[in-house]
Amino acid sequence: MNLNKVMLIGRLGKKPEVNYIKPDVPVARFSIATSETYKSKEGDKREVTEWHNITAWRFTAKFCENFLDKGMLVYIEGKLQTRKWDGQDGVTRYATDIVADNIKILEKRATQDSNTEYSQQQEEPKQQQDIMAEDPFTNTSPELNSDIDDDLPF
Repeated sequence: MNLNKVMLIGRLGKKPEVNYIKPDVPVARFSIATSETYKSKEGDKREVTEWHNITAWRFTAKFCENFLDKGMLVYIEGKLQTRKWDGQDGVTRYATDIVADNIKILEKRATQDSNTEYSQQQEEPKQQQDIMAEDPFTNTSPELNSDIDDDLPF
């Protein structure tokens, strides 16, 4: 069994750049920053920031184009993909991107109604929303949502 899954929460470094490789196939590229804070041996508070390159296709790219902006806090779910190419100097280079499958905005936009939730699903066509509604794994039964504590470590 194999699994290639990435989940990140971070802030956009800039507004996504969207290009159309065909009239109906957009691709969005942007980066997000994730930060980790820790105490050093000397007791100083340190923060380390990691930048992640994100690529989104089709409906997800349209969502990025319409709703994402610099500095927004977002949840990204996708997979790792490594690209390889030969540079002009003859050196082989590699880049690892996250190909986003799902993007959610985690904070309210000041210019919009506070009751509006922004998520990628609002941009997907009606047919795809209907398929998602029929998925048995997204609709859990009430008896599974009990308040019983389990012993799982997460």
